[in-house]
Parts: sequence; C-alpha cells; structure tokens
Amino acid sequence: MANNLNVEYLKGKVVDLDKMLPEVRVFAPATVANMICGFDILGFALEQPGDEVIMRRKQQPGVTIKEITGDDGRLPLDPSKNTVSACVQYLLQALNIASKVGVEIELHKHMPIGSGLGSSAASTVAGLFAINVMLGDPLTKEELLPFCVEGERLACGTGHADNVAPALYGGITLIRGNEPLDVISIPSPKELVAAVVFPQVDVPTRDARQLIKDKVLLKDAVTQWGNIAGLVAALFKEDYDLISRSMKDILIEPTRAILIPQFYEMKEIALQHGALSFGISGSGPSVIAITRDEQVAKNIAEKIQAHLKENEIESFGYVSKVNLEGPKVLN
Repeated sequence: MANNLNVEYLKGKVVDLDKMLPEVRVFAPATVANMICGFDILGFALEQPGDEVIMRRKQQPGVTIKEITGDDGRLPLDPSKNTVSACVQYLLQALNIASKVGVEIELHKHMPIGSGLGSSAASTVAGLFAINVMLGDPLTKEELLPFCVEGERLACGTGHADNVAPALYGGITLIRGNEPLDVISIPSPKELVAAVVFPQVDVPTRDARQLIKDKVLLKDAVTQWGNIAGLVAALFKEDYDLISRSMKDILIEPTRAILIPQFYEMKEIALQHGALSFGISGSGPSVIAITRDEQVAKNIAEKIQAHLKENEIESFGYVSKVNLEGPKVLN
C-alpha cells in the first residue's frame, strides 16, 4: 500500500463478499481546477466530458487491466503503475480483502489526456467509485477521497485534491486543508455555464507547476485573497456581478499563459462576447469562459475554436453547467 495513505479510520469496516456485484459500469466527470483565482483550493465538476470504467469480478485474486481505449497507447497497462488499478488495489488492501477479491478493469477515456481537465482524476474516481459500488458501498465519499488523492500523487507527483474532490463529490468544492483533508462543498449558482476549449498543444502538469514562483509580493497575495473570498461569497449569494469581479488571477495566470498559444487573444474574444470571466483550467492548456447563459457559452466556444483554427491550432470544445452529481453508475 502507498506510504502516504493513513487508513486507520477504516479499522472495523466489514465487507460481505457474498454480496459483491459481478460487474459495474461507472462514469466520472472532468473538472475545472482552480476556478481561475483559487489555485489548488477550488474546483468544479463538468457534465461533459469524462471517463468510463467497467469493472468485473474474477475468480483469481488481484487487480488487472483488460483494456484501455481513447488514450492513444499513452497509459500503462501495468496495474501497479496505472492510477485506476493501483488505487483500487490500495483500497482492497486497506479493507484487508486484497487476497480474497479479484477484479478486471476496462478504462475508456472520453476526454483528452494532459488537457487541464482532470483526466487522471476522472479515471481514478471512476475506478474507486466502481469498486466501492461492487463491494456494497462500504465507504462514504469522504472515506474514498484519500485514495483518490493518492491517485493524483501517482499521476503527477503531487497529491492535491482540487480535481478529485469535485469529480467525486460533484458541484463546487473548496479544499480548506490537505493535512488532514478538509473539503467543503459550495453552492453552485443555477445559471452558471462554462465554455471550455482545449487547444491541442502539450502543457504537461509537472512543467506547468515548475513555472510557478515560490514567493509573491504581499500586495499581490492580498489581492488574490480578496478575489477568492469574493468568489466564495458570490457563489453563496448567487451574485453574478461579484463572480465576474472576483474571478481574476494575478498570481498564476501570467506565468502559465506563456505556455498557451493565443491565450490573451482567446481571453479578449470571450470577454467581448459576454463572458463573466476567462482563465486557465487547471494547469492548462484548456481555457474556460464563465457565463450565465448556455447560448452565450456556445457562441464563445465556437468563436474561440474558429480563431484557433485560423492560427492552425486544432481544438476540442465543451459547454457544460456544473455537474452536481459527480460519478454515477451507468445502466
């Protein structure tokens, strides 16, 4: 089991393996981490895209991966190195049933890898949610979360929860603390719609994090704190004007924008066509325009994609309200 996992809270958990389901199919959503101004502490789940896991019970104990699709061969089939299978194995070990349970996993990627949309988080959450359902839901989402965070550590070297928390809980989440994990769900204004565009350029998460400064000016930190506090207040009050004023990033965006071609041109297009705010999703290169109208969001996504195509950059576009459900079992 991963050394970073403290599973003392699972002592006494009992699983009735006679009731274990033979198969389950689960969808888990993409996410927008940071929500522009809340680096590593804010995030929300999207209705689309997302990843799908099909999990089947097998007689031989152990966790194996039967198939991965949609990854262009980039993800490891070795169950100890793939975030989905490794985290499922961690969970079975924590429950002291690893020697009694065998599962076979299919992972179907319906979202781009390295997009800044929480690709690894969606896969990990789908896998852990699936094994929990198969076992009869012995763990709450709060109890599953540390295993999801461990998947992020395996995927990108840092165990952060700003993608996995909204993917698992649904809605908008605030990570108040990491040691111990302290996650707060925040109301989502009902008219909030995101236009998400993924330019097909490579911005690895590790590289994007290395560009971030270790020290910032106090006056800049104060401005950012004000924006984060204003955004949280605006979400509770459903105040779209305050959302627009607060969703601004002066610490991370100026550095990460360097890695995203046409970033400021895309930002100008979004703001000129009705976006409340615009910024980078996660570590990029995906960008998001926050709106309060689905048609406005569609129009912005189309115009940004057209602009990118004129500059010989292919892209994917998504329009989504906040996904309040998180992972779900598919029929």
